[in-house]
Amino acid sequence: MKFLLGTKGAMTTVYTEDGRAYAATVIVATPATVTQIKTKEKEGYSAVQIGAIEGKESHINKAQIGHAKGKALKHFRELNLKGKAADVEVGATIDLSAFAVGEKVQVSSITKGKGFQGVIKRHGFHGGPRSHGQKHSERSPGSIGGSGGRAGGRVAKGMRMGGRMGSDRVTVRNLPILQIIPETNELVIAGAIPGRKGALVEIRG
Repeated sequence: MKFLLGTKGAMTTVYTEDGRAYAATVIVATPATVTQIKTKEKEGYSAVQIGAIEGKESHINKAQIGHAKGKALKHFRELNLKGKAADVEVGATIDLSAFAVGEKVQVSSITKGKGFQGVIKRHGFHGGPRSHGQKHSERSPGSIGGSGGRAGGRVAKGMRMGGRMGSDRVTVRNLPILQIIPETNELVIAGAIPGRKGALVEIRG
């Protein structure tokens, strides 16, 4: 099974033997433990749950420690098997040996939160001209079509306006693995991965 949890590290440049340079992201993916096998008969769907990244026992509640059979694991995630039977057992360890250099993976993480942003940063609006009588409204959204327009006197659903930006779950597919460093549990993946440094990252084969 090719499913791991890790934390996002620094970005770097990796040079291949044929002289190509890749922008790459380092992910620290410590070995994960299979904590539960879910079946269609019992839970209604087939999935494998893994727990990873050990923390201080005093920072983790007793229910989680009991569920992980005494291990103080901070994060739990599931891989939906879509009706297939699990090829691992509870208590099994999954590490970087499940992956290979050159293999393409998909990576999911939470993007950086940017707080409340206006339409120029959030949606890429161009803004108004900085002349012809405008004083402080170059970055304003402009008309939202409220009265007498196509919406019939209301603001249409989905209107692009200012609001909270970031903190979204994003999945990037088909990223090749450039290097695997078992000694430090590091996985070097080509391309940029969403999220801040230290963000939890899900890696699927």
